[in-house]
Amino acid sequence: MEKKGLGKGLGALIPGAEREVRAAGTEIEISHVSFNPYQPRASVADEKLQELVDSIRVHGVLQPIVVRSKGNGEYELVAGERRLRAASAAGLTRIPAVVREMSNEQSLEAALVENLQREDINPVDAALAYKRLVEEFGLTQEELAFQVGKSRSAVANLMRLLNLPEQVVNFLRNGAISEGHARAIASVEGESWQTELCRRVVTASLTVRETERLARDWVKSGGDALRRENVSRETMMERQDPNILDLEAQLRDILGTKVRITRGKDRGRIEIEFYSDDDLHRILTLLAGG
Repeated sequence: MEKKGLGKGLGALIPGAEREVRAAGTEIEISHVSFNPYQPRASVADEKLQELVDSIRVHGVLQPIVVRSKGNGEYELVAGERRLRAASAAGLTRIPAVVREMSNEQSLEAALVENLQREDINPVDAALAYKRLVEEFGLTQEELAFQVGKSRSAVANLMRLLNLPEQVVNFLRNGAISEGHARAIASVEGESWQTELCRRVVTASLTVRETERLARDWVKSGGDALRRENVSRETMMERQDPNILDLEAQLRDILGTKVRITRGKDRGRIEIEFYSDDDLHRILTLLAGG
């Protein structure tokens, strides 16, 4: 298949589309438009969508959506997902549209163009879009990087984030952690360690720089200790009572680090881990109520 310029805008994939969009006067029923199954963006920020809803209520839909005909008066969305959702939320029943004849490949590529150029696409959806281009259109990472106007390393690093544990990927998708946080977490080997580091980042509201520093310290000095203490939840339940486990969990959430409580007959010990001087200072500040 001829590789098209994904970074050049909708007109690069749909010849004449930009010209037709400006001149289009066709309106179609919103209820007759189905969403594109090739749509690469799985989520739309609510606050951004609401801004568009408010604008449409005042000014109407200023730029038509692009659709392809499915026959019998039914259409499939090619480009303009946010406009379609916002128009529906604003109470419109009809929407301006440009109708194009397109193949499945062209439909996917057009959807990718529109979404990868948007500032609000989250890193996970962008990475999934890159992955689909590689898998479905046989692009190498070098070719993909050229097509989207990014460096090969930027494309590779973004796609690598999809290898993180599901919990970490979900945090990245919903904005609980940033792409910078995710890259730092990915530098630590092992899914259990990555999940634990991510939990710390979220619990302690660590910056990207703090996360990078913690990841480096973790790799250099924490690996062996963590490996020794990587005990399954079942084993923990066997050797400790539920009350102790609950106290450990509470302290872990408060301090953002691994905590172990060892209880003897008449006394006990609380062990709190830290991985750098900065991490120690952070924990001491929390303990002091700062």
